[in-house]
Amino acid sequence: MVAPMAAATTAVRPLDPAPTREPVPDDLALAATLLTEAALAAATCVDTVATDDLIDRAARLAASCAEHPDDSSGFGPVVVDLARALAAARLGDNHLAVALHQHTACGDAWQRLPAEHRAAHLIDIARAHLDVGDHQSAGRALVTADRIAPAEVRLRPAARSALAAVLRAGPTPADLAASPPPSA
Repeated sequence: MVAPMAAATTAVRPLDPAPTREPVPDDLALAATLLTEAALAAATCVDTVATDDLIDRAARLAASCAEHPDDSSGFGPVVVDLARALAAARLGDNHLAVALHQHTACGDAWQRLPAEHRAAHLIDIARAHLDVGDHQSAGRALVTADRIAPAEVRLRPAARSALAAVLRAGPTPADLAASPPPSA
């Protein structure tokens, strides 16, 4: 995982806005995306310092993106907040991951994200729910993801793995038991 982190941080250097020029919104969004991916790679490597630094840099760029009315990238603070939740889960702090997710997913910015992004995040957060022993919330996250973007749930191996874990954990929400299998 060190290679993806290094690749992302190397790729972002030419995009980092120089203090002497007005940043281009697309460059900001791309740089913030790369920093977010590097932060997630750092979290996978359990490098807390690098994770925090990279995600904070991405947050600053995301705030700049939000200030540009002509920004059509769709990148903004909500994306960074969701990445913080995923990074927390990768670092083993699943309670924090769930709390960050719950805080972020209740806002309007969450609803404006592409359906596939929301569904993919819900699949990831389902694993965090499972890791804290809350299989009911994990099941609800998978059902919600399936309603938002069925292909994400039915085609992603992570979704099938989470669904299998939810089903093994015991009684499931009725919606989950009635949902078509993810391999369908």
